[in-house]
Amino acid sequence: MRVLLALVLCSTLTRCGGDRGESPSASSGDEVALALPSPESFAREHPSFERYWYQGLAELSRYELSQSRYGELHEGEAVLIFVTEDFLPGPQVKHELGPRPDDAISVLKLNAHRQFDTGIYPYTVMTSTFAPAEGGRALKLAASVVEWCGVAYAQLNRREDGIRARLHSYFEAEGDQDLSLEDAWTEDELLVALRRGPDAIPRGATRLIPAMHFLRFAHRPLAAYDATVEIEGTGARRTLVIRYAELPREVRVDHHAAFPYVIEGWEERGDGPTTVARRTHAVLTDYWAHNGVDDGAYRRVLGR
Repeated sequence: MRVLLALVLCSTLTRCGGDRGESPSASSGDEVALALPSPESFAREHPSFERYWYQGLAELSRYELSQSRYGELHEGEAVLIFVTEDFLPGPQVKHELGPRPDDAISVLKLNAHRQFDTGIYPYTVMTSTFAPAEGGRALKLAASVVEWCGVAYAQLNRREDGIRARLHSYFEAEGDQDLSLEDAWTEDELLVALRRGPDAIPRGATRLIPAMHFLRFAHRPLAAYDATVEIEGTGARRTLVIRYAELPREVRVDHHAAFPYVIEGWEERGDGPTTVARRTHAVLTDYWAHNGVDDGAYRRVLGR
């Protein structure tokens, strides 16, 4: 069913970075807001994974962010962008050229973006996670931290014999590295697994590669660590809880118990970097089609 829906939509979707195509007028933020559904209202009309995620739209959620850095808390924002797209598992890149190959798969991609200022200069952090929409572990992660001191980048590719990792850093002690890691879950992909449903989350003791931004901020080695993963709470809201036995880190992700398992916010606690994020706005839209000067209303609708 998902493959059929993906094929039907393939001919109609506009690619990121492609032509803008036709888009509704963005003359008024109020008019745009009325036209863009929230995840909750959209799910009422499309109450299944296939119907929700294969409509040619991305889910955009903005969060107020409090991020620690250099021993102080800094205000900023985070945006989680969830969208499905065709993915080539061999080269592990998005399919966009020519007919859809037989080996292409659908992935649920998360672009997790956070931005905050430290004094005079800004930090921009983004992690992209590509996980099969049908289930299973993420195939690829790419993460960058950009600030005025320099750029750090990491990419993880899951292969049959484990995870291949490549790191690039401006720090002398880290430099450029090529690593082979055990075939462990990653903290970043747990957010994608959560959106597929609680049953997709590994429970109990596990080996886990911490979030890419945490490893960068804390200057910890890129490796898998002993951890426990649980889902706590009852009723309409639940909390995904990640605790590391070998690191001073605990992550709590508040989410809806019912489909589409909307993420309301999260906290990262411990002796290292801490984070508090709370959702303020959320919409579904084909954001890649709204990249013009006159499309600022779409940004305002997201509270930006």
